[in-house]
Parts: sequence; C-alpha cells; structure tokens
Amino acid sequence: MVGSDESGLGGQGPNTMSPAQSRAARALLNWSEADLAGKVGLGEGFVRDFESGGSDPASGQVEALRSALMAAGVVFTNGDSAGVRLGGRIGDEGTRLGALNTENDR
Repeated sequence: MVGSDESGLGGQGPNTMSPAQSRAARALLNWSEADLAGKVGLGEGFVRDFESGGSDPASGQVEALRSALMAAGVVFTNGDSAGVRLGGRIGDEGTRLGALNTENDR
C-alpha cells in the first residue's frame, strides 16, 4: 500500500483501519454497508459488526475492506489524529495478470 497512507502510525500499524475510519470512508463515498461488503465478497453483517466494534475480525478481512475503500479513492491518515480523506483515484493500476504478454515488456 505504498503511497496510500500518510506518515505516522497514531497507535495503529500502517495497514490497519479503525471502525470509525471505515464508517467515515463509506460516508465519503456514499456507500452503504452492503456496498462495501459486496466489493470484497463479505456479508453486510460482517461490515456492521466490525464498524460497531462488536467483533474482532482477522486482519486480512479488515485489509480487504480497507483495500476496497482505497481503490475508490479514500486515503487513510494515521498521524496525530487518525482519519480519512478523499483523494484522487489512482489513474493507472498497471497491467492485469491475464493481460500480460511479451508486448507489455516494452
């Protein structure tokens, strides 16, 4: 996730997301719990439980949510005050695995 987070950890690792950050990021994107869950193939109840603080999910599941939000343009700030902001979408994601061929080597 290089370049997606601002410096500083604010008590969290660089690739973590708090329930409050998740709720705020969804609000910036105007996404429902179901919208976010659908982006990563998890149930709406999972997102609801995580954001309410009612569960302690595996870090990989939280990272999947976080990655979906980042792909939509959310930037996580974990400096003095953890938060989120809306940045620009990443323009060029590179070449997808299925599209790799010798022509891509140039």
